[in-house]
Amino acid sequence: MGRVRSTVPCLSRRSVLRITTGCVAGALAAGTATACAASDPDREREPPDPLIAQAILARADAAAAQAAATVSADHAAALGVVAAERNAHADVLDAEVARAVGRYRDGSAPSSTAQPATPVAPASPLSVDQVRTRIGTAQRSAADLARIQSGYRAGLLGSISAACGAQLAVLLP
Repeated sequence: MGRVRSTVPCLSRRSVLRITTGCVAGALAAGTATACAASDPDREREPPDPLIAQAILARADAAAAQAAATVSADHAAALGVVAAERNAHADVLDAEVARAVGRYRDGSAPSSTAQPATPVAPASPLSVDQVRTRIGTAQRSAADLARIQSGYRAGLLGSISAACGAQLAVLLP
């Protein structure tokens, strides 16, 4: 009997190496093309950071509490604490937005960094009940946003929501 010849083509190690190298190079090229497409300036702009709205709300609440303190002597001290805490919330939120945006190699910040918003003072000072309503709204808003964030941001928003709840329960009962 003679030797049986196989009809299956045999690949040499060199051929396998060439095919593998080609596949890896193709995958790297596809990844690079995807990364370049993601940084395309013509693509749609990303929505603004949701923490910016929370910072603006916190500063407006602080301004409202400060204004209400001028007309409510009984609650002036408590409203002053609320104003200070809400300003601190706004500062921490602004810092997180700035951290998320990052810095360029030369140390400058991108133009989309959130600037501290100047709160618009109410036309007339709010009552203590109106400040309570604002703080309750801020508490729910921060809690709702915390549910869709992750990591530090979720914890930060949860902490702000809890602080607003404490303000309602302890400072402005």
